[in-house]
Amino acid sequence: MRTRPTPTPRLTLAAMTALTLLTTTLTGCAQSVDPIERLGKKAATRVNPPAQAPYHRWGLTTPLPAAPPHPAPRPLPGTPDTPALTPVLTTIPTTDKVVFLTYDDGAERDPRFVDMVRELRLPVSLFLTDTVVGPGYGHFARLQSVGANIQNHTLDHPALRGLPYPGQRAEICGQQDKLRSRFGRRPHLFRPPYGTYDITTRRAAADCGITAIILWRAAMGPTHLTYTQGSPHLHPGDIIAVAPDETTPPGLRTRTARLLRQIQKQGLTVARLEDYV
Repeated sequence: MRTRPTPTPRLTLAAMTALTLLTTTLTGCAQSVDPIERLGKKAATRVNPPAQAPYHRWGLTTPLPAAPPHPAPRPLPGTPDTPALTPVLTTIPTTDKVVFLTYDDGAERDPRFVDMVRELRLPVSLFLTDTVVGPGYGHFARLQSVGANIQNHTLDHPALRGLPYPGQRAEICGQQDKLRSRFGRRPHLFRPPYGTYDITTRRAAADCGITAIILWRAAMGPTHLTYTQGSPHLHPGDIIAVAPDETTPPGLRTRTARLLRQIQKQGLTVARLEDYV
């Protein structure tokens, strides 16, 4: 008598369907990303776009080249017949392809200008007047902390030419003392208000410890450069005054960005004035 093989149990249609769904679900979980997680990643990409280069952020198409290394400046000699008079400079004698940025008064206190100086590592010199800065010295302390240099522009911003020696000395030395108390050091550069001065100014500046009176050969207005002398384009060593005008736009950030583009176009970069004088 032959034994029949035991029949294999057959899966019902419902069981097969359930098994297929279970396999698909397990495989999908192993290979795919949670839709909620995927949504989160997309949202994070939108919220945190790729960081923009600092020079692009400030309106430049290429980075600002670093200035070449420069040795410590030597003392500026006085003229042979008047050794006690502080020299007056509109340019710095150098073959380095650099210019120098200077800002006067201290009336405009845009906090984003601090960001601009920090991110571009922009070497700037700030000539401050006490009565103009008023309660805003904290803003300039922040600028100093990111690399700006603080220099003297008198206590009260008078036109110095023609004033007697005691008045000129009080204006210059008084601001020397004020800036030392605010920033911990006495400036060694001075810019007379309106760019006007006389021999008395030079003598008073020397007596107050000033090593150079800084004027300018080029000035940056709202849109373009103007020149006090010589050819109408920048030369290595030019001192540039970024004209302050609190009532006429654009502000210092926009003026500075426009100026930097012109400097780059002429094959130059910006150096620290205090490294040269």
